[in-house]
Amino acid sequence: MKLNLNFVKFKIIKNFEFFFVLLLILISILITQIYNSSKNQAQKEYIKILNNLYFQKSFKNIFDNLSPKYLSIEHVVEPNESINGILKNYQVSDKEIKLLSNKIKAKLNNHTLKIGQKISFTIDMKNSKISKLIFPVSKTRKLLFSRSLETNDFISEDIVTNLKKRIIYKEGRIVQSLYKSAIEKKIPPNIIVEFARIYGFQIDFQRDIRKNDTYQIIYEVFEDDEKKLFNTGNIIFADLNLSNQSNAFYYFNDNGNDGHFDINGKSVKKALMKTPINGARLSSPYGMRKHPIDGYNKMHRGTDFAAPEGTPIMASGDGIVIKASWCGGGGNCVKIKHNSAYTTVYAHMSKFAANIKKGKRVKQGQTIGFVGSTGKSTGPHLHYEVIHNGKRINSQTLKLPSGKVLKDKSRKMFEVSKLKINVLKSEIIAGIN
Repeated sequence: MKLNLNFVKFKIIKNFEFFFVLLLILISILITQIYNSSKNQAQKEYIKILNNLYFQKSFKNIFDNLSPKYLSIEHVVEPNESINGILKNYQVSDKEIKLLSNKIKAKLNNHTLKIGQKISFTIDMKNSKISKLIFPVSKTRKLLFSRSLETNDFISEDIVTNLKKRIIYKEGRIVQSLYKSAIEKKIPPNIIVEFARIYGFQIDFQRDIRKNDTYQIIYEVFEDDEKKLFNTGNIIFADLNLSNQSNAFYYFNDNGNDGHFDINGKSVKKALMKTPINGARLSSPYGMRKHPIDGYNKMHRGTDFAAPEGTPIMASGDGIVIKASWCGGGGNCVKIKHNSAYTTVYAHMSKFAANIKKGKRVKQGQTIGFVGSTGKSTGPHLHYEVIHNGKRINSQTLKLPSGKVLKDKSRKMFEVSKLKINVLKSEIIAGIN
């Protein structure tokens, strides 16, 4: 036996590395078996925990708390959108939309949304209901609809921004264009458009304005308590000095006489504007020309004004839209009937202004569309036609009747108003106001 033990001992020592590796393998197998047994037991315990109803409820509660309960949305209104369509796009139920829509109709009669307005609302994600909605009525007024926790109905509240009127005076010299000069003077764009509209009855902005001509303008702005500009008001005074000749106009509003008048009390307003677009270049006059696309000489029975795409196009006079659709070679076009004698056409538009459609009544100077290059066109421009008693005529040589002249009491009131405006202008320039 001793011999055998010594022999075994001898063999182990001689083959130590082999036996050591064998021992490690046995230990590894044993540890693996113990680990797998423990792992299986642990997995069973985990499954028990996951299947536990209390654990599931706790986990759901934690997840719900991590998810936002309310979703706040600020939607910018796009063309042809309605409040019902907007809410439907955000998965609000028809029942909820009807409830809110009836509340809005009860507060407002036939109010339509305008492009660019912002609709703010909050959705309760738990039940997909509207908790509150802010509906814009104007730049200074909004309606807040809040859900009552007691009745589950909406309570409406008016939010009115108090504005202060401020009078602004600006003057400038035209080097390149009136628009560029006015923008450099930080005059609001809609005031510039209104300024151009006032003078658009008698001045061709492409041919009549010369380098170093000057202008003066007094206008109203409305600001909140933090002096944030909310809106602009009337142009109280305007003077476009062309070749050292003053062309001053005064705003006057009395007994239905609302508008701008020259120093003699004559209204600036005429039957039709000479140029229904601001800042454009006369690119093709009325008359014979070689058609840029057809390639042969033909009569051009309109006037073309080249301008950047998107430039606003104005109605040259009061009237009714008799067409606002595709006009073949004219692309998108608008046709306005002003009276029994005059009709105007505006062609190649990129798009129509909001609510411009057949049967719509428009005012002189109102934006009806935007410059484009639709139809037979080689570049963005406005093709403008004036039709008199069924015959197309040259709009640039058209002699139109002057506006009305103030008389009697209205004339006396105008002279007083004009004097006050002149004093105001002098005080502003002198730094008194």
